[in-house]
Amino acid sequence: MERGIIGTLIVGLLVGAIARFVMPGKQPMGWIMTCVLGVAGSFVAGFVGQAMGWYQVGQGAGWIASIVGAVVLLFVVGKFKSGG
Repeated sequence: MERGIIGTLIVGLLVGAIARFVMPGKQPMGWIMTCVLGVAGSFVAGFVGQAMGWYQVGQGAGWIASIVGAVVLLFVVGKFKSGG
């Protein structure tokens, strides 16, 4: 299923917001970074899913996998920002 740029950004914003809600602690970032986080989480989940054989090449990740990918990225970014 193909999404337009606007659709991708809206889904990314939703996925990023859900990931920020699920992740404990404070994540000081604006809505643009939240959207970028969600879109990047979807890409990460898609690449990992393809490598694991869960998705076909070109197939996007599902909602849950996208949220998990965004939470992982949020955790990694938090570790880099805190210095450790």
